[in-house]
Amino acid sequence: MYGTITIATGARKAKADAVAITVRDTTGRLPDAYTELDASADGMITAALKRSEFSATAGQVTTLYPGRGPHRIFLTGIGGANRDDGHAVRLAASQLVRTAYDAGVRRLDLRLLGGLPGTLDINLLARAIGDGIAIANFEFAEFKGKANDSRSTGSRPTRRKARRLELTAEPTMRPGIKRGLLIGQSVNLARRLAATPPNIAHPAFFTAHCRQMARRTGLKCTIINAMKAKQLGLGGLLAVGSAGSRPPALIALEHCPPGKAKAPPVMLVGKAVTFDTGGYSLKPRENMDAMKYDKCGGMAVIGVMDAVARLKLPVRVIGLVAAAENLISADAYRPGDIITMANGVTVEVTNTDAEGRLVLGDAMVYGCRTYKPRAIIDLATLTGGVVAALGSSCAGCFCNDEHLLQQLLESANFTGERIWHLPLWEEHRKQIKGSHGDIVNSAGREAQPIQGAAFLSHFVGERGPCDLPDLPWAHLDIAGVSDTKGRSEGESLFLSGPTGFGVRLLVRWLEKIR
Repeated sequence: MYGTITIATGARKAKADAVAITVRDTTGRLPDAYTELDASADGMITAALKRSEFSATAGQVTTLYPGRGPHRIFLTGIGGANRDDGHAVRLAASQLVRTAYDAGVRRLDLRLLGGLPGTLDINLLARAIGDGIAIANFEFAEFKGKANDSRSTGSRPTRRKARRLELTAEPTMRPGIKRGLLIGQSVNLARRLAATPPNIAHPAFFTAHCRQMARRTGLKCTIINAMKAKQLGLGGLLAVGSAGSRPPALIALEHCPPGKAKAPPVMLVGKAVTFDTGGYSLKPRENMDAMKYDKCGGMAVIGVMDAVARLKLPVRVIGLVAAAENLISADAYRPGDIITMANGVTVEVTNTDAEGRLVLGDAMVYGCRTYKPRAIIDLATLTGGVVAALGSSCAGCFCNDEHLLQQLLESANFTGERIWHLPLWEEHRKQIKGSHGDIVNSAGREAQPIQGAAFLSHFVGERGPCDLPDLPWAHLDIAGVSDTKGRSEGESLFLSGPTGFGVRLLVRWLEKIR
């Protein structure tokens, strides 16, 4: 990350290096709350607003250098009244912090409330500001080496020296900003893990990481290694990981608040294919390096569990991370193989690149049998088809329960991590009926994202294990939103790389349920 960000809770001990205010491109005048600041800067803010080239589009930051008053004033654009205000505020906050870091600011006075529409919810605004600040405070530079050293290149190194940035804000905004920053740390954990290269981030790496995280946060960590997985009949997980450089593993993280040990938990399941060649159904060589992001669903689950533990949410939560490498060797699974899954369903392999549903199916069976959950949500970069259908603006959502769906939609609206409900009908389940096994893992390109959901439906609820016929379940296909590919730089909160999609969405959902 760029550095450590703190929110000052008491009186400011030292003069701020810069003051940030918000401006909108529809007002045409300076908000009353900033009149005194403008006067202290000899009217520079008013003058800037009147200039024809001035822009207050969301995320546009203009820096003023007044002769007296603050050293710098950042005019932070939030766009027009008709824009998605939550998104605009997040984007503005993220660009503001990046600008402050680049300017070497150490103490930044946030006076953002004065220029925001008075009809907006203060908690939404403060949380959105915290979101944007945290998202901006991320840099994956762990592997920058000597070639990045300014002494050898003669130029400024890309990796910035870690700094401390102290923020002051209006008292009513501080709690929401702090909470957004805390959750943002967990988002950035998911992003850092997702960006870690596959020669480092193999299944064994994640088992060690989750054990360490559990000790730090108070979570309970259980590892189902390959030997145990064989005893449990997790045929899908073992098949996908059969050629991996490290054996596959199923990682279980449990958050159990006091008095909740016997309460049915919520269960989150994440696909963590640490690298996906496609197996014998080999992917094209172009952009295969991005297949390290095929673990983003599992990384989101790790991020959620980190946040849940640190927030001490009063709900029992199980996080399952199904980790495997989909590589090629003499031991790799093949098209034409028939695999027996943990609940006895047999799968005819028609495409070894449709591997995520195999590891997820086994994980859900294990989780249902072990924990008897009251609801399941799984996250996976499952299909390229969902990207073709929905692009990079939202995730595909399949849900068998209207109440759960509405809860997720409300959380998506609050956090800006949008989802779109797609159908899952009996016709789609018939589409994947097998010739020699019960089902196939791929039936071609038609309705590709729905095929994935139809496959998973065999391992949860009425047709799944443990006699849980009314189990609410949602499947989130995050292939289009897990990283920044396909997003325009100006419209994205994120710099190049993973987004941690799903962490803020699911933490908000878990905050609301009881």
